[in-house]
Amino acid sequence: MLKEFKEFAMRGNVMDLAVGVIIGAAFGKIVASLVEDLLMPPLGQLLGKVDFSGLFLSLDGKSYDSLTTAKAAHAATLNYGIFLNTVVNFLIVAFCVFLVVKQINRFAAKPAPTTKDCPQCAMPIPLAAKRCGHCTSQLA
Repeated sequence: MLKEFKEFAMRGNVMDLAVGVIIGAAFGKIVASLVEDLLMPPLGQLLGKVDFSGLFLSLDGKSYDSLTTAKAAHAATLNYGIFLNTVVNFLIVAFCVFLVVKQINRFAAKPAPTTKDCPQCAMPIPLAAKRCGHCTSQLA
C-alpha cells in the first residue's frame, strides 16, 4: 500500500497540482496586498475617505466607533467592507487567471491538419492525394 501511495504521489499530475496550489497561495497573498494596500486606499479616498475594511453594520442596534471596538464588545457585526475587499481580491485573481489561461492557449497552437475528407465518401485522405484511396474518386 505504501508503494502504491508513493507511485500515486510521484505522478506528474499530483506534483503539478501541488506546485499550482503553492504558487496559487503565494499569488493570493500578493493580490490581497495589492487590493488592501494599493487599490482600496485610493478608492476609499475618492469615495470620501472611506476605509472599506472598517465598514460594518452592528446587529445589536448599538453604535460603535470602529470594527475593533465592536469586536472587543463581542457585538455581532455584518462586515460588508471586508466582504467588498474579498470580492475585489477574487475579481483580480480571476482576471489574472483568465489572462494566463488565454496566453497559454494562444501559445499552444493547434497542429496543422495533415488530412482532408474525401468529398465523395467522407473518409480521411492525405492533403496531397489526387485520388481517394477508399472510393477511388478523382480529387480536384
